[in-house]
Amino acid sequence: MLFIQTGLLPGAVAVIMFGLGLALVPADFVRVLRFPRAVIVGLLVQTLVLVALAFGITLLFALPPALAVGLMLLAASPGGALANIFSHLADGDVALNITLTAVNSVLALAWVPLVLDWSLQYFLGPGHYAPPPAQKIVEVVTIVVLPVALGMIVRRVAPSFALRAQAPVRILSAVLLAMVIGIAIVDAGAQLLDHFAAVGLACLSFNLVSMTVGYLAPRALGLPPRQAISIAFEIGVHNSAIAIYIALSVLQNEVVAIPPILYGLIQIATASLAVFVLRRRRQALTIGSVT
Repeated sequence: MLFIQTGLLPGAVAVIMFGLGLALVPADFVRVLRFPRAVIVGLLVQTLVLVALAFGITLLFALPPALAVGLMLLAASPGGALANIFSHLADGDVALNITLTAVNSVLALAWVPLVLDWSLQYFLGPGHYAPPPAQKIVEVVTIVVLPVALGMIVRRVAPSFALRAQAPVRILSAVLLAMVIGIAIVDAGAQLLDHFAAVGLACLSFNLVSMTVGYLAPRALGLPPRQAISIAFEIGVHNSAIAIYIALSVLQNEVVAIPPILYGLIQIATASLAVFVLRRRRQALTIGSVT
């Protein structure tokens, strides 16, 4: 586990965030001004609504305290490159995904500690809080913010190289994330099996509810289908590597890491199914309009 905490996991998160940076340009942050309603809806659902849903599920399934903290930590974590990929495959508004990922990744630096501290105190009792400061903040900034900034710099000074590098970096990110989850599953072993029945269905329920609300809420507020698809994937597909990193390296609690580990596996299956359904639906509508 020490190797995961000090080597593989920070490296995997850094590579994932570097890949995100390669896809970002300053205009992605300015784009908020172009469709503010979609961005505001997406951010509100991803922060307030998603955390409220996670809290409700922890109560509904009566999760043990450490597992409840893990699910809340996952809910507060931002979306990532996988959300952008699934949105692209489902013909969502990828530009909106990139903007939401960029803005929420910055907001998460403040939002995640707030949700985590509240969750620790609520589920584990007064006196429990995330280890503060300095060293851990520097670590998180080092593996989250700096790689994104470096990726954006590379995109700025060598745009052709950055565009060519995006695909292989995404593949490498996926491989590293799979390795992290795989090794964490093997290492967690007995604990994962002990808690699987308690948290497995909760993670699946949270994922399905998140994607459903992520699609229906924007549609109810009048946003077009492509933007609703983007928000659904941004809400339902999390950067579980960050949640796992915080659980193992900051909290040093393997049980807290179990919900992000399981969710990381579940979200790939459910998002793939959602892409299949949305593509079939679009094909059916296209054929219907032609005939």
